[in-house]
Amino acid sequence: MATMLDVSLRAGVSKATVSRVLNGTGQVKESTRKQVFRAMEELGYRPNFLARSLAHRTSNSIGLVLSTFDGFYFGRLLQQASRQTETHGKQLIVTDGHDAPARELEAVQMLADRQCDAIVLYTRHMSEKEIMSLIHSIGVPLVVINRDVSQARERCVFFEQQDAAFQAVDYLIAQGHREIGCITVPINTPTGKARLEGYRKALEQHGIAWDERRVKNGDSKMQSGYERCQELLESGVKFTALFAGNDDMALGASKALHQAGLRIPEDISLFGFDDAPSAAWLEPGLSTVYLPIDNMITTAIDQAIRLANDEPLEPIPPFTGTLVLRDSVTKGPHYDGPQDSE
Repeated sequence: MATMLDVSLRAGVSKATVSRVLNGTGQVKESTRKQVFRAMEELGYRPNFLARSLAHRTSNSIGLVLSTFDGFYFGRLLQQASRQTETHGKQLIVTDGHDAPARELEAVQMLADRQCDAIVLYTRHMSEKEIMSLIHSIGVPLVVINRDVSQARERCVFFEQQDAAFQAVDYLIAQGHREIGCITVPINTPTGKARLEGYRKALEQHGIAWDERRVKNGDSKMQSGYERCQELLESGVKFTALFAGNDDMALGASKALHQAGLRIPEDISLFGFDDAPSAAWLEPGLSTVYLPIDNMITTAIDQAIRLANDEPLEPIPPFTGTLVLRDSVTKGPHYDGPQDSE
């Protein structure tokens, strides 16, 4: 395997000159640079970038910690994160936080040890106190996605979960539904709590009593949506519409409804969340909430690089959802708006 000394001998220059060419430091004539690169190509020399990163405390990379790799949502996030990092001429290093604060902390520390220029952390369970402690102690610029960190708004990229859920349920109510079931995403997460609170507040605003029998706690997976919907049906509690905390559970619920002989939307209106690609392919198409994860991760990467470059920062405004109305919702028994013309 060729070494830097081999390159210097082939190029007819000193090792120090080869080092300056590789690191982009010092004054080196263009003709000399070309000699060094020609020698590297002839010898098949590859610089040890890890050693260089340790020496210069930078790796020209951005670290990304995800709570999980499951589902289209994180696939889309990863794809956009890679694209955006490349536009800045950097590499993306991704690791799994295993959806647990202790493992996420380990993952962030590992990326810091690799001299990442900045780190983006996607966490669902870490408390704000833990996040702030990490920001102050890690020694590498850190941006948090999916969490509203009130003490560091310039370092967090988050989505108005409660407002988006409120909009979805408010729409169902406007369509004449007052008996609305709900299947939550994991209720032990800030996202789960916020979406459930949006559901509750929409009911409250329209004077509809909270009925805990209509709420089932899911785990975001299709199987969970299927099973929780079965439980709602078996309980005998009346509902004319169902709000699922994500599209995967809505798809699972749709199977349970079909197996029970219920039609969507004629018997039960169905609303999801996330606007997964599969939502448009459900028959009928699933009404849902579009969550702009592409724009969110792009903003997080850009802000992380600003931090790494010691550029001035501004708080990041929260992202908001958009209702995507398809064919899975129809007018309910309490509808009192304009009637469709024949």
